[in-house]
Amino acid sequence: MMKDYTLHTRGGVITERNADYATVRLRIPAGVLTADQLRQIARISVKYGDGSVHLTMRQTAEIPHVNPENLAKVAKALEKNGTPIGAEQNEVVNIMACPGTERCKYANCETIDLARKIDARVFGKELPIRLRIAISGCTYMCNSPLLNDIGIIGRIRPLRIPGLCTGCGTCVEYCKQCAISLKNGISVLDEEKCVQCGVCVHSCPYHLLKSEYDHYQITVGGWRGTTPRAGRELVTVETEEEVVEVVDRIVYWVYRTAWSGRPLADQMDEIGFEKFAEGIRKEFGEKAAEA
Repeated sequence: MMKDYTLHTRGGVITERNADYATVRLRIPAGVLTADQLRQIARISVKYGDGSVHLTMRQTAEIPHVNPENLAKVAKALEKNGTPIGAEQNEVVNIMACPGTERCKYANCETIDLARKIDARVFGKELPIRLRIAISGCTYMCNSPLLNDIGIIGRIRPLRIPGLCTGCGTCVEYCKQCAISLKNGISVLDEEKCVQCGVCVHSCPYHLLKSEYDHYQITVGGWRGTTPRAGRELVTVETEEEVVEVVDRIVYWVYRTAWSGRPLADQMDEIGFEKFAEGIRKEFGEKAAEA
């Protein structure tokens, strides 16, 4: 039987320090697995690895210490399990996401299905650089989307309807940004301090605060390396479909313009981020939606 040598070049197959063995990284968008998938991963590790499974910071898993002679069998078993070989090289790697509105009381948007949609569109696309994507359902940003090449953050712009506030002060107590104060018996928002986290909307016991604009903030060029940098805001959009489309445009822009060997954060100005952003905002921005 002819060997499939292309498996050795897959991004999810990582040569270990002892080059006689490889670590196999899995594709698990948002890090969500069924119990049956977990059991099968354990069986594969026992049969072809050293019986251990490493959970990575990008919400995926690795099977260490695999004999390269068994890569074809491992790949076939993982594909059947719905957890195929993942990505690690110059490509779009595993998409991260927080629990979102399914489980988190602070979340402003659904994240798991969105991660799967983005995964289906761009995962594994070959690029000059490695590209990391993270989705956070709120501005607390537990999974650090601002430190990823592409960050997606669910936000809410609060709306106060004049004459309805009872002045109970609940939103003042819950606001961690100290952006709300009570004046003359009503709550007043300091727009400059507000990060559009939505906590005031969720916390109002009388449901008098509403959302004026539920949206996703998309950032580009974050980096968590030796000199961490926050991503730059690209655009805000309202729908999952727009998020997926904008992410696809970013990936294509990186493919066409980025230099290899350097993080995206180091070359944003050189490859024309502002010109790219201008076009995206014109097509997808809030003003475009209003028009």
